[in-house]
Amino acid sequence: MRSSRVLMPTILSLLLAACGETAKLPPEAGMGPNPTLPEPNQTLIPTLKIAPAIGWPEGGKPVPAEGLAVNALTSGLDHPRWLHVLPNGDVLVAETNAPPREESDSGIKGWITGLVLGRAGAAVPSANRITLLRDSDKDGVAETRTIFLEDLNSPFGMALIGEDFYVANTDAILRFPYEDGATEITAEGEKIADLPAGPLNHHWTKNLIASPDGKRLYATVGSNSNVGENGLDREYQRAAILEIDLATRKVRVFASGLRNPVGMAWERETGALWTAVNERDELGSDLVPDYMTAVKEGGFYGWPYSYFGQHVDDRVKPQRPDLVAQAIVPDYALGNHTASLGLAFSEGTLLPENLSEGAFIGQHGSWNRNPHAGYKVIFVPFKDGRPSGMPVDVLTGFLSEDGDAFGRPVGVAIDRTGALLVADDVGNVVWRVVPEAAAGQ
Repeated sequence: MRSSRVLMPTILSLLLAACGETAKLPPEAGMGPNPTLPEPNQTLIPTLKIAPAIGWPEGGKPVPAEGLAVNALTSGLDHPRWLHVLPNGDVLVAETNAPPREESDSGIKGWITGLVLGRAGAAVPSANRITLLRDSDKDGVAETRTIFLEDLNSPFGMALIGEDFYVANTDAILRFPYEDGATEITAEGEKIADLPAGPLNHHWTKNLIASPDGKRLYATVGSNSNVGENGLDREYQRAAILEIDLATRKVRVFASGLRNPVGMAWERETGALWTAVNERDELGSDLVPDYMTAVKEGGFYGWPYSYFGQHVDDRVKPQRPDLVAQAIVPDYALGNHTASLGLAFSEGTLLPENLSEGAFIGQHGSWNRNPHAGYKVIFVPFKDGRPSGMPVDVLTGFLSEDGDAFGRPVGVAIDRTGALLVADDVGNVVWRVVPEAAAGQ
């Protein structure tokens, strides 16, 4: 056992050295409504370009775009991943990570990937709680911090409908009673619906959003594999957005073929549900772009058989040309391997006019692209309910000059004052972004 531990860094170094594949296209080629999609570039060993997690140095923080300022709403959290703003202005933070798995991804690629992802700060135990932050004096710093809910199971998505507070654990949706202004919930949760989970549970995060009329919930469920290599029988109700009717508690697939949908938000002008989706890996640094799209009821978006419409993935057996023919082209590419997770529309924001109509996207950052991609928060401008231009960087500086990760942005939200909030699960901070003139307010 000791010799294995000694050899492991050497083996890993050799494997990483063998990953010579690099991007040939600039990052912006994989962005917008019509991204460049070159021929796949498969390699025996997956491209691995990890930014080792080191956390922020004393006084360190991300770099905001010109005219903006950033400060910590709170720090010292335990892997904060997702955010929900309550009507009274309280901010809820899911401190969470992957649950223990009874089995792991198969094969040498799964072993290598798991080994390296640990360097990115993704292997810490889950705190399994939701924390409440309150900034009563409106100075941009939360002076109240309480455990709102605990003893959960890798919680992620949150939704409030009236006096019912819903949490998406990794394996089920729970409902809790909520009173306005409460700083904690001690009541037992009631299970509303099961969600696809273990024993593998490859993509464990389950996000949640309520319909505008409060009658339904929508839950994101990522795939149990990269491209079905663990068996398509393990993909039941996965790579999909599920709809839960709260009156009957019936669950149905609302849209499918979405490899790993995470962020969801309602676009105000059109009323459409939008989602941010992580696409597949191991086709080279220049494929496949993550994307955001308006979700069509009953729509199929290609996974695992094709990507960005009818671009067939030959790795999947057996092929399904009938489904490929139905695959919907996503609305907007967000760059190759950016791990775009967070999604929030900007209505009601106090940020400058150029950030007043569009979507903020939290990009957690790549592992399967050389050089790095993501590791920032971007803004996609919208007009008439549709994307209308190239992305704008809002928050950068999450990587050091040596390629280490000070932080990694995940969930994004607009607080009640109109500031942009960003959960940073490596820096263990919730950042707050405002105009420079409003800093400290």
